Amino acid sequence: MAQILCDPVDHGGLMVSLVAGEGCAAHPWLHSAELNAGTTATGNIADLVHMFSLLHGTAPGLIETVARENVWAGADAFLREACAGFVLERAYLADVIASAGPTPSTPGDSGTVSAILAQRQSLDTIARSERFGCAIGAAVALLLDWQPLRATIDGAAERLGLAVPATRLPDDETCRALLAALPERPRLDRTLAFGARQLLAHHSGLLDYLSIRADARGCAV
Repeated sequence: MAQILCDPVDHGGLMVSLVAGEGCAAHPWLHSAELNAGTTATGNIADLVHMFSLLHGTAPGLIETVARENVWAGADAFLREACAGFVLERAYLADVIASAGPTPSTPGDSGTVSAILAQRQSLDTIARSERFGCAIGAAVALLLDWQPLRATIDGAAERLGLAVPATRLPDDETCRALLAALPERPRLDRTLAFGARQLLAHHSGLLDYLSIRADARGCAV
């Protein structure tokens, strides 16, 4: 019987498509006028950078934990680059926070920090997953999904008169190369997608929350 050969799965293409469809770039709040222009934009961007800094702005974060727990030597150099790049991203977030000002007072604010710290704990669990591909999927999703988020933050930084530093995070091509080099394992596409979707759900949920907070501030005026 002739052997049926299957084309290799394009993990990079699948991941890019997944992030584009379910990540920050697909969320209406990231592109809203309330966040990117007008009288409320500075307060709303201050809220965004504070909240995402709570999620990703302290080390060890998801990237560092994935690097520390990594079981595949082929990802070591990639993860070192990602860790070094996130050190610079965190410093940039701190600069934007200092210029944008404190988190605006919002009705029902008391549980915000604890909710986001719970998200951090969830991401830490994903980063430690023993299912091969899950942690790498989450790490790559974070790097890809950071791009549209960074673009919005860059626009705010320019409005605030800040210099916008170049990102040193691994780019799309580098992420694709890593995923293409992964050793094939059963259901690898599923474990990569599972890890990615967990990260993207946290980002999307946080953007939902930021939009709700902005609405609450508007009602309180």
